[in-house]
Amino acid sequence: MKASDLFVKALENEGVKYIFAVPGEENIDFLESIRKSTIELVLTRHEQGAGFMAATYGRLTEQPGVCMATLGPGATNLITPAAYAQLGAMPMMMITGQKPIKKSKQGRFQIIDVVDLMRPVSKFTRQIVNGNTIAPLTRESFRLAQEERPGTVHLEFPEDIAREDTDGQLLDPVGSRRPDATDEDIRDAVRLIEAANHPLLLIGAGANRKNTSRVLTEFVDKTGMMFFNTQMGKGVIDERSPHYLGTAALSDHDFLHDAIDQADLIINVGHDVIEKPPFFMKHGGTKVIHINFQPAEVDEVYFPQLNVVGDIDSTISRLGDAIQNTDNWNFDQFKAVKKKVESHLGKYFEDDRFPILPQRLVNLLRNRMAEEDMVTLDNGIYKIWFARNYKAYRRNTLLLDNALASMGAGLPSAMMAKMIYPDRKVVTVCGDGGFMMNSQELETAVRLNLDLTVIILNDNAYGMIKWKQKDLGFDDYGLDYRNPDFVKYAESYGAKGFRPESDADFQEILDRCLSEKGVKVIDLPVDYSLNHPILNELLKKKRD
Repeated sequence: MKASDLFVKALENEGVKYIFAVPGEENIDFLESIRKSTIELVLTRHEQGAGFMAATYGRLTEQPGVCMATLGPGATNLITPAAYAQLGAMPMMMITGQKPIKKSKQGRFQIIDVVDLMRPVSKFTRQIVNGNTIAPLTRESFRLAQEERPGTVHLEFPEDIAREDTDGQLLDPVGSRRPDATDEDIRDAVRLIEAANHPLLLIGAGANRKNTSRVLTEFVDKTGMMFFNTQMGKGVIDERSPHYLGTAALSDHDFLHDAIDQADLIINVGHDVIEKPPFFMKHGGTKVIHINFQPAEVDEVYFPQLNVVGDIDSTISRLGDAIQNTDNWNFDQFKAVKKKVESHLGKYFEDDRFPILPQRLVNLLRNRMAEEDMVTLDNGIYKIWFARNYKAYRRNTLLLDNALASMGAGLPSAMMAKMIYPDRKVVTVCGDGGFMMNSQELETAVRLNLDLTVIILNDNAYGMIKWKQKDLGFDDYGLDYRNPDFVKYAESYGAKGFRPESDADFQEILDRCLSEKGVKVIDLPVDYSLNHPILNELLKKKRD
């Protein structure tokens, strides 16, 4: 069998449905093998778009998404999505082409050491040097991509190896059971939990697994324990729960942190220091139990007193069964904080000034989206407002990145979400800066006949950095730009473009976009004037 055919059959054997790609001449044999297979090639307009789509596929399905690029600049364009998936624990496989390795074809033209280049942003990277190694390398790559902690893997496929004949044999996927935590660790955790007066549950990205959502919900309902989450832990437990305190969207000072300060024990499920820490530990202060698939990476701001390492579902179930003595628990302080948080967050929901406040946008979207509908975010200051104010009713219904925090991922993520869940409404909210980083994928979305609403928050600036700049007392400098006419820009790709002129106009346009087919782009002027007064001045004054 031709080696490229064997590689594609190995991918089929792993259940691969899509390959997202910008192919080059070094991928041509592999491309022909894909054409003859059951795998659908999704051609994107930039390698970043392909990588972000593959990473989001991994995030939503827990199966590795696959993307492909050529050598040199094609491969280097995958670096950002590789880091995005690696830091965000999203299983993803990258396949890159390469010149012949058995003889020189064009000297060193376009050749860089892609395998070593990928090493810092992947779990595994290898060049295929013989067709007979394709099957075991593919199986090992998929195993590592899915194994906790999930992440990025990379195989380089030189064009002369792709054309070889091989007698390699496929290897069937073999699952493995995650080990359980030891009985001793469970007993130690129960002892700490029962001895606490004000225990508090924190849910991080590592808890965002299919079964963990159910297990944690049962634990909270049974114990009555209050919980909060990190940005990437949103929706693991329905945030309409009476036990939900809020989301740690800021590192410190927010109203939610009043509860964190009053806790004498934090049970931290599925969090690691890659996601921005939602609290700062202090020596001699609050105790922390770390519950995850692997021990905590110790950091100046995170040094748990107990690691409970093993399958999270099993650990939470066993803790729920074992906890008996809760007489000294008192959540009155947390309930008071919950009222304060909800009062503060809802303050501007009905403020219909225009340009629109991000808080108002959050409320209007939340009221129109069913519990299974999905919002994806790019990276910008609005991400903080959505994380704080948008209640997620199910896991993976508010997709944001708080690990690499890369701009340019919002639109490709929404496209992938819509492909996986065609019956759900999908809206992506992007800043004008982040949108322009991969705006060319509008053509891909139109070509794929996706029903998608894109909201561009237009302030003609890099608003997140302007907010930071003002917080430090610096002059407004170097962050303003001019945007294209986004309505005409959308229409040039075959999408529909809208520019609302009032709050009422926006609501009418939004309702139309959510009900109509096709790709719709809303150029929405945004008012960020409250960023500094609330997120800087008010919250810091409250703490002082």
